[in-house]
Amino acid sequence: MTIRGALRRLLGRDDLPAGFAGPLGADENVLGSAVLTGGGHVVVTSLGLWLGDRRLGWHLVSRASWQNGAITLVEAREVDVAGGAVLIEDLPVRRLRLASPGRVPEVVHTRVTASIRSRHHRELPGGGAWFVQRKVPGRDGIVLQVRADPGTDAAAVRQVAADVARALRPA
Repeated sequence: MTIRGALRRLLGRDDLPAGFAGPLGADENVLGSAVLTGGGHVVVTSLGLWLGDRRLGWHLVSRASWQNGAITLVEAREVDVAGGAVLIEDLPVRRLRLASPGRVPEVVHTRVTASIRSRHHRELPGGGAWFVQRKVPGRDGIVLQVRADPGTDAAAVRQVAADVARALRPA
């Protein structure tokens, strides 16, 4: 290991894996990386999780867990805005098998958990919705995300999301 590499590790920053193609932001620090079984890599940074050449911000990771050598990841997609609340839906579960995980599972868990400021579930017609306030990496402030349960009345979700967003807005 080089002196530069040792210093980066001492500061809690890892080097980029060979072949990494993502354009890191000026204030984006590499916190860990791992090789995927079957090729490719995952890079964990202060701003998100790089999957190939695409960064997934921590605020868009609905769930992440580590089990049996794989990270199970649920990514959220922003679908609409209602009164300042961001309506999201979960994409299908992805399993990322890591050949040598290193610190990646621990850092992913820490970052996803740290992005959540509050969460609660509210019953609505036809089901309910999760209301989650999250910190968006690299930006000031908090965003309100609303994820409806399957079968929940979409109009009710939009109305309540807008009402909650307005109530949370500073006067």
